[in-house]
Amino acid sequence: MYVVKSPLSDADLKTVAESLQGALVDLIDLALVAKQVHWNVVGPRFRSVHLQLDDVVTSARKHSDTVAERASALGVSPDGRASTVAVGSGIAATAGGWIRDAEAVGVLVDALGAVIGRMRERVAATEAPDPVSQDILIGITADLEKHHWMFQAENG
Repeated sequence: MYVVKSPLSDADLKTVAESLQGALVDLIDLALVAKQVHWNVVGPRFRSVHLQLDDVVTSARKHSDTVAERASALGVSPDGRASTVAVGSGIAATAGGWIRDAEAVGVLVDALGAVIGRMRERVAATEAPDPVSQDILIGITADLEKHHWMFQAENG
């Protein structure tokens, strides 16, 4: 059932839909990973890392909503269910339990790096079929790269 008709061709819509859905899954998982680490970080830099993690959560949640709404605007039903995120995310599994501040920073460097790599692929894939979606993905990638830089600098 199509509720919203896309202005894109079927082939272009398929490419863009896959890119947006992949971005949605990665962003949801990034927010979950950052929140999990946020709750469990310990160490001398607890407060600064704890607050920095919340910045990532806020960004990832905001961007996931933007991506899902773009998909909806194109007539694609976004899927942010836990089962979909669990099988589709490009972020490595995060260990449970307490996590030292330096290790927490490393987890976020790796998670952000994985998402950024996949986002850059989506930016390239959407260039021709939908520059509007590409523009959204470019902005998100820039924001994630800023977080990535800040976490890398955190561990020097």
